[in-house]
Amino acid sequence: MSRFSNKVVLVTGAASGIGEAAARRFGEEGASLVLADMNGEGLERVAAEIGADRTLTQVADLSNADRCRGVVTAAIERFGRLDVLVNNAGKDHLGRVDDGDIGDFSTIIETDLYGVFYMTRFALPHLRESRGCIVNVSSVSGLGGDWNHSFYCAAKGAVTNFTRAVAMDEAANGVRVNAVNPTLVYTPFTAGMQDQPDLVAKFNERIPMGRGAQPNDISGVIAFLASEDARFVTGVNLPVDGGLSASNGQPKLS
Repeated sequence: MSRFSNKVVLVTGAASGIGEAAARRFGEEGASLVLADMNGEGLERVAAEIGADRTLTQVADLSNADRCRGVVTAAIERFGRLDVLVNNAGKDHLGRVDDGDIGDFSTIIETDLYGVFYMTRFALPHLRESRGCIVNVSSVSGLGGDWNHSFYCAAKGAVTNFTRAVAMDEAANGVRVNAVNPTLVYTPFTAGMQDQPDLVAKFNERIPMGRGAQPNDISGVIAFLASEDARFVTGVNLPVDGGLSASNGQPKLS
C-alpha cells in the first residue's frame, strides 16, 4: 500500500516502541517522516532503516514548548508541509498517590499531556492548510482507572477528552483528531511492568485475547485513523486492547 505517498508525517516518541512501529508503518506506506524523541541514537537507527532521504530526526524533550515549536518549524523547513501528527511520546509511573516524589506527578503531566498540547497547538496551522489529521496515543488508562497508576491515568484521561474537544473545534477546518487507547503493550516503556510476572499474568487474565499487545498491533490502527479510509472518523478514542474494555476488566471464568 502507498496511502501516504506525498504525505509528511510527524511522530513523537519515535525511537522505540509504538512510535517506532508507527514510523516504520508510515514509511512502508510511502510517507516522508519527521521523527522526534529524546533518544538520538534510537532515532538515527530508525531513520537509517526507513531511509535518510525521506526522514528528518529531531532530538527533543517534548515536555518543552520551545522544543515542540522547533520540531514543527524544522518539519516545515525540510518538507514544506505537514499532513499527520502522531502524538506518542510519554512516560509511565507506577505507584499510589503518595508514592515517589511530588515532582513525579509534574513530570508525567508535562510529558504525557503538555507535550500533546504543545505539539497540537504548533502543528494545527499547518494541518489546517493540508486538511490533515492528528492521532494521539492515549491509553485504556485514559478511559477508566488502573491500580497503582493514578498519575498516568490523570494524564491520559486528559488526553482522551482533549482529543474529543479538539476534534469538535477543528472539524470545520478539515482537521480530524482521534486517539488510540492501547492496553499493556510490550515495549521498553512498559519494562517495569513486564518485570513483574504476576502483574502481567493479571493483565493477560483480563484480556479476552489472552495477551498484551505488540507495537505493530497498535501502529496499524494509527495508520488507519490517519488514512483516507477514516475520512469520516473524528473525535474517537479507539480501544486497541484485545477486548479488555468490552469485558469491563473482568477475569475469565474457569
